[in-house]
Amino acid sequence: MKFVAYERTQQGTGASRRLRKTDKVPGIVYGAGQAQMIELDHNALYFALKKEAFHSSLLEMELGGKVQKVLLRDFQMHPWKQNVLHIDFQRVDDTTRVHKKIPLHFAGEENSPAVKTDKCLISHVTTDLEVECLASQLPEFLPIDLSNLVKNQSLKASDLKLPEGIKWVRHGKIDPVIVAVTVPKEEVEEAAPAAPVVAAAAAPAKKKKDEKQNKK
Repeated sequence: MKFVAYERTQQGTGASRRLRKTDKVPGIVYGAGQAQMIELDHNALYFALKKEAFHSSLLEMELGGKVQKVLLRDFQMHPWKQNVLHIDFQRVDDTTRVHKKIPLHFAGEENSPAVKTDKCLISHVTTDLEVECLASQLPEFLPIDLSNLVKNQSLKASDLKLPEGIKWVRHGKIDPVIVAVTVPKEEVEEAAPAAPVVAAAAAPAKKKKDEKQNKK
């Protein structure tokens, strides 16, 4: 994706407040050189932030007639208004290694044995995954094929087949669950009603005991 930014010369709280009154958003670009203050058109930025690719993929920022490759790193929104208050970008090149959360796009679950044969439910436990790779290899999203899922199976991060050069970032020993297959609630309930039979069998014994006491 490509967007346009403009150089910003003034800084400070007062300058940022005046900038926002003119429908501009203050920001900064850092990394691979000197940090640079920028400003962006608010409405264009607001609608760009609604697109998934703007958050996860490599962006082309046009600044002063030159195009730089950047990643979105942070942005602040007004507590209750639909206003972007500030935004941060990281400048990268083809040799920069990055950590970034990438959205997961699921497909094929309706064709899996778990759904077609066993009528199971598939829960998307995690919808994004943090990966490490070269900035030039950063994907817009990761496709996850669920067509082979079976009953009671779970799919973990270590089970995913990621593109070459991309690896998921492990935090400690945790291997996060991505997808879980569960049996429908109705099927679980149908398998259980054995307990009332015991209670029913015990009832006649209690009745005979009461009859003996009445005869005495």
